[in-house]
Amino acid sequence: MKVTVSRKAHFNAAHRLYRKDWSMEKNDSVFGKCNNPNFHGHNYELIVSVTGEIDQETGFVIDVKILSDLIKAHIENAFDHKNLNLDVTEFADLNPTAENIAVVIWNKLRKYIDANKDLEVVLYETPRNFVTYKGE
Repeated sequence: MKVTVSRKAHFNAAHRLYRKDWSMEKNDSVFGKCNNPNFHGHNYELIVSVTGEIDQETGFVIDVKILSDLIKAHIENAFDHKNLNLDVTEFADLNPTAENIAVVIWNKLRKYIDANKDLEVVLYETPRNFVTYKGE
């Protein structure tokens, strides 16, 4: 009997979508206003879900307090009120698209979640634009 436990979180961050190896014209053509050299920001909403068997002793798939603390320590503290391009090392050479941000979040959390449990990250960049990553 597998159950999914989810925790919502929130962070605000700025970013710029562009490739250093492209001209400004090509970046503008592909990324439009998201290529603003002065950056732009989002109020990101994050849902982290862990799926697994219910522990017969505790009744938990994962203790939600532990999941909350992991998200706070490894995601919110690292990303909130940051410029992703400039302040977050994972994006030094990685374009901080919503897709890439979701993968980075998944990778940061995966090592703290038991291997026998599935991890899913849903990242809302806007209320209508969101991505989901479940690992490879």
